[in-house]
Amino acid sequence: MFKIDGLDKLTRQLEQAQQALEEFDGELGTVNFDPNDPASIEAAIQQANATLEAKVSPWVDDPLVAQMVDGMKEQFREAIIERAAAARLESDEK
Repeated sequence: MFKIDGLDKLTRQLEQAQQALEEFDGELGTVNFDPNDPASIEAAIQQANATLEAKVSPWVDDPLVAQMVDGMKEQFREAIIERAAAARLESDEK
């Protein structure tokens, strides 16, 4: 018989990641911003980041959760910037 070191730690991290993922089921929140105001756009990005961090605060030290949240932050950032650009284009076309 042999023992694999670190398996308990990995199992615990995976369980924590699963719990954190469950926090993202459904709507996370709403951000509002002025698409013509860079400061407003940045504030919306920061608000989205804070919302994500608050949802997973119990698992903040789990590296898998941290990696997942970093990826989600980048996706939300890109989505907000894209929506602002689309709104500016739409208003220019009117």
